[in-house]
Amino acid sequence: MSASTLPPAGPLAGLKVLELGQLIAGPFAGKTLGDFGAEVIKVEPPGTGDPLRQWRLLHNGTSVWWQVQSRNKKSVVLDLRSDEGRSDVRRLIDEADVLIENFKPGTLEKWGLGYESLAASNPGLIMLRISGYGQDGPYRDLPGFAVVAEAMGGLRHLMGEPGRVPVRAGVSLGDTLAALHGVIGVLLALQARARTGRGQVVDVALYEAVFNCMESLLPEYSAFGAVRQPAGSALPGIAPSNAYRCADGQVVIGGNGDSIYKRLMSAIGRDDLGTDPALAHNAGRAAQVDRIDAAITAWTVQRPVAEVVTVLQAASVPVGRIYTVQDIAEDPHYRARGMIQRILTADGLALDVPGVVPRLSDTPGSLRSLAPALGEHPARWSEGQGG
Repeated sequence: MSASTLPPAGPLAGLKVLELGQLIAGPFAGKTLGDFGAEVIKVEPPGTGDPLRQWRLLHNGTSVWWQVQSRNKKSVVLDLRSDEGRSDVRRLIDEADVLIENFKPGTLEKWGLGYESLAASNPGLIMLRISGYGQDGPYRDLPGFAVVAEAMGGLRHLMGEPGRVPVRAGVSLGDTLAALHGVIGVLLALQARARTGRGQVVDVALYEAVFNCMESLLPEYSAFGAVRQPAGSALPGIAPSNAYRCADGQVVIGGNGDSIYKRLMSAIGRDDLGTDPALAHNAGRAAQVDRIDAAITAWTVQRPVAEVVTVLQAASVPVGRIYTVQDIAEDPHYRARGMIQRILTADGLALDVPGVVPRLSDTPGSLRSLAPALGEHPARWSEGQGG
């Protein structure tokens, strides 16, 4: 690759990020910062490295997930349980702008790497700490994973059918939400550092990241004592918004805007419901949601998915097929917006991976380097780097 074809450096070019985390939450935050130009050094334990290297489906002994989670990073092997390893990592931290860690609270302090000690020699250091329950509070020392955070944060109770055991999404939402909140915190701390010259700690708890996305759950309980219950594929109190059976599959329809609702009813031949004054606004529709859903289902179940989507899109009603990953991989819109990118791994595997989100018009992120082999890089920062 010539200099003229190198991808843009990104808005975080020159930022030094040291990643001590493993698996998902910390490394996803590191990946996001790396996608936008930060120099990310990932510290891995000797021997096996980050356990994610061995998670899910493997190619030549390495997870293909690793190619996504660790792109735009360097791999350095250090044993943080040894004096030599801690000395080496301390040297890296002294030059870093951001330190990411997702150990159990107190672990870094046990190793002499607490924030007060680190900030004494690097006062501009920003430390992102991601843990199950946060760095203080009565649950601080409990082990926490995404599955527990999703339950404690209120999400799991709402997922599934009424009266049945709650289900989980097939991905670790708690980890990813925490990582994204962590990235927001780092960017805010960088903005503050630009004014004050001082770093700070960004304390992200998995359960709090989930809780922050729970919309009206708490104020409704506070004001009315309402405990929202699971509602399957519907959105409680918002109508109509649901998944509907078709002759050959399912679609999701969001017809809950007042004008959208009228267009939806017209498209399915139910102008009687569309012009009913009692159903003109959401409160009235929510009170009769079963009646409305039955009318929509009576229409969709007689038609294939493709026809339902075509008719409702023509009526400017939000509608969509329920995608599998095969649908995603074959969808032209994903390709047109660069959300699927093809890479060639070091061992020759042609692999589709997700593109960079969000899209910036002037300083976009990019895939600049492949996920590293274990210990591929020396334990030092590149010359000329620095935030």
